[in-house]
Amino acid sequence: MMQRILRSLHALEDLLLTVLLLGLIGASFAQIVLRNLFDTGFLWLDPALKLGVLWLGLLGALVATREHRHIRIDLLGRLLPAGLRRLAHALVQLFTAAVAGLIAWHGALLVADDFSQGSEAFSGMPAWLAEAAIPLGFGLIALRHLLQAFLPPPPEPAPVPLEVEP
Repeated sequence: MMQRILRSLHALEDLLLTVLLLGLIGASFAQIVLRNLFDTGFLWLDPALKLGVLWLGLLGALVATREHRHIRIDLLGRLLPAGLRRLAHALVQLFTAAVAGLIAWHGALLVADDFSQGSEAFSGMPAWLAEAAIPLGFGLIALRHLLQAFLPPPPEPAPVPLEVEP
């Protein structure tokens, strides 16, 4: 049952990532065409695209977390025996969860502050709504790292052979 829920969640994440990316590409293309061919455009679209890139980046980071594809420097983990490697993996995941959770917490404080002040991001859009990507994205990343701390470490990727030309 849990595997089915996780597969559905992963499919939803992938779908959101794809739709958002295609939407950003389409909106950017439309803005370029409107500017270059018709000497016009939507004033609100450029800040909306920047906001979309923030959401895209955080959603992409969430998927990278899911697939263990974040940049990592792991010399120690490769040298440790299996039991200690598992402990090191758990500690790294917990530390990463704590950092992401701290960012989510402070992002939530920012959102709450802008909500109470009624700040505006652009074109009447509340700033807190634009900033909500930060606590939501980092909160989900923190949760995923926390859960991964209790799972075995992923298999090590095969080393890439270096080809040296004579």
